[in-house]
Amino acid sequence: MGLETKPLSSLHAKSSYDPADFEVPTGREEEWRFTPLSRLKGLHDGTAAASGNVLVTVDAAPEAAVETAGRGDARIGTAYVPADRVSAQAYASFEKATVVTFPREAVASEPTVITFTGSGEGAAFGHTVVVLEPMAEAVVVLEHTGSAVYADNVEFVVGDGATLKVVSLQDWADDAVHVSHHHARLGRDATFRSFVVTLGGDLVRLSPSVAYTAPGGDADLTGLYFADAGQHLEHRLLVDHSQPNCKSNVVYKGALQGEGAHAVWIGDVIIRVEAEGTDTYELNRNLLLTDGARADSVPNLEILTGEVAGAGHASASGRLDDEHIFYLQARGIPFDEARRLVIRGFFAQLLEKIELPELRERVFARVEAELER
Repeated sequence: MGLETKPLSSLHAKSSYDPADFEVPTGREEEWRFTPLSRLKGLHDGTAAASGNVLVTVDAAPEAAVETAGRGDARIGTAYVPADRVSAQAYASFEKATVVTFPREAVASEPTVITFTGSGEGAAFGHTVVVLEPMAEAVVVLEHTGSAVYADNVEFVVGDGATLKVVSLQDWADDAVHVSHHHARLGRDATFRSFVVTLGGDLVRLSPSVAYTAPGGDADLTGLYFADAGQHLEHRLLVDHSQPNCKSNVVYKGALQGEGAHAVWIGDVIIRVEAEGTDTYELNRNLLLTDGARADSVPNLEILTGEVAGAGHASASGRLDDEHIFYLQARGIPFDEARRLVIRGFFAQLLEKIELPELRERVFARVEAELER
C-alpha cells in the first residue's frame, strides 16, 4: 500500500505499432514493476502462440453500423498508437477488427453490446473501434466472459459534440489472462463516460486513456473491482490534457479478500503547457477485507501550466471501519450482514452511475457472490 508522486512524461514518451520498438519487460521498469510477468502466458515477450480463440459478437442498436474490417482499413489505429510491448503485439497480431459507427446526430435508441467470449487454450489478439460522428449519442457495453489468454486494443473516437457512455465488464473465468488498452479521443465539446467493472480472471491488466483534440472535452472515468485470493487486478489510467478548458474526473474503488489478492491502480494525469483552464481530479479507494491482501495505489499529477481551474488527487487503502460494523451490530444486525451492508455502501454511489438497470443489478449480484466466497 502507498501513495507515490513523480514526473509522468518519461512514462508515456514512447509509442509505436511495432513490438520490436519496445524492450521485453523484465519487471524492473516503472510501468511493469507491479505486474507478475510470469503469469502473462507470454503476452509480453512474443512467445504466446496465437492459437486461441475469442469470439466477438455484436448486438447493435438499430442506429449503429457494424463492420468487420481488415488490417488495412484507414479507421484502425488512427486514434491510438500502442504505448507498450503487449499493446503493440496485440496490434501486430490481430486478423480482423470490429468497427462500430454511429452516424452524425444519431441518438441510439438502445445500448450496443459487444461480447468477447474466450474458449480453449492459446493466446488470442483483437482490435475494436467505436466511432461517434459529430453530435451522436450512444451507450456501448463491452462484456468479457469465458477462458482466454487475450490482448487487445479498443479505440473510442468521439466526435465534436458527441456523447459516448461505455461500460466494460471483465467477468472472465478464473484462469483467464487479459491485457487491454482502452483509448478515447475526444473532439470539441465531446463527452465520454466510462465505467469499468473487473471481477473475474486470474490476471487482468486494463489501461484506459483519454486524449483531447480540441477545447471543451469532458471525461469521467469510473471503476469498480473485487479481487479474491490469488487474483491480480491492475488498472493503469492516463488522462493527457493537451487542450484548453477540458475536464476529467477519475474515481476507482476496489475491495480485496484472501491470501495473495492484489490490486494495482495507477492514475496518471498530465496537464500540458497549452492546457489552460483544465479542471481535473482523481480518486482511488481500496478496502482490505482480510489479511494477505495487498493494494498498490499510485496517483500521479504533472502540471506544466499555472493557469488551471482545478487539479487534485487522493488515495487511501484500509480495512473496514470497526465503528460502522459496531453501529449496525448494536441495532441487532448480525456481523456478516453488517459487513455486507458496509461493503455495499462502499460501492453504491459508483454503481448508481450504471444507467442500465439490468446490468447494474447483475453487478450488484456478482459483488454479493464475491462476499459469499
